[in-house]
Order: sequence, then C-alpha cells, then structure tokens
Amino acid sequence: MIETEERMRGIEMGKDEIDDFLYEQGHGILSLMGCGEAYGVPMSFGYDGDRIFMNLITFGDESKKVDYITDTEHVSLTAYHVETRLKWKSTVVNGMLEEVTDDKYAKEVLDDNALFPTLYPPTEPMSDVTRVAIQIEEMTGRKGEEYQS
Repeated sequence: MIETEERMRGIEMGKDEIDDFLYEQGHGILSLMGCGEAYGVPMSFGYDGDRIFMNLITFGDESKKVDYITDTEHVSLTAYHVETRLKWKSTVVNGMLEEVTDDKYAKEVLDDNALFPTLYPPTEPMSDVTRVAIQIEEMTGRKGEEYQS
C-alpha cells in the first residue's frame, strides 16, 4: 500500500489538543546543545498551560545533563505516544530554559501531572535537584488519522 504524504505526516493538532496531550503525557525527550554536540535526555515534566517544569537531578559529583544546560540557551522538548501506525500523537515545544524561583508552585505542577519512574540508583544517592522551566516560544503537534474524530 502506498502511503500519501498527508497520511504519513498526520493531522495538525490545535492548541487545546496540544495542551491536553502535554498535561496527560508527563514525560518526553529534552534536547540540549552544549559542549560542542547535541544531547537528548528522557525527562519527566509537569505542564501548567504556560510553562513546562522539570527537575534536574544530579547523582554523585557530575551530571552530563547539567553540564549541557549551562551551555544551552534554547531547548526543545519532544513528547510522543504511539499505539499503532495510524494512532499516535507527538508534540515539539521550543523555548528558553530558566531556573525556577517559585519552588512550591513548580513542585505542585510536577506532582499534579509529571510521570516519575523509579530511576534512583541505590548505590549513588541524589546530590542535587534543580527545578527549571521552559518558557515556551513555539509549540506544534501532530496526530495519526485514527485520532481524528
């Protein structure tokens, strides 16, 4: 079967649908550029309709993620969910990353809708947690045709 370009690219999602998806998803890939190369890292996130909040967790003395963030001005976050070839959704959020000053609010947003898998290595305890937010400059989203209703 020959796929049409439209069928392969999916259907554009509107702002409300992107908002709902980001709120429900709670995890994605944060893309950074620093240290002379690109770096993508899985991240849990909380979304409040305006910003995306994340915890930068450091284990031990070093963190590649934190090293890259100090060299990165613009970031990109990709969140996606795939059930079948024609039933999928994806969003890309671009913006500036900033450290969060209202720690209580960020924690509430993260507790509300971030997905936190267990990833803490028992032999290497957390040494630091920094909360950051993406100031969203652009959001796009697409979905497979089986989500069309």
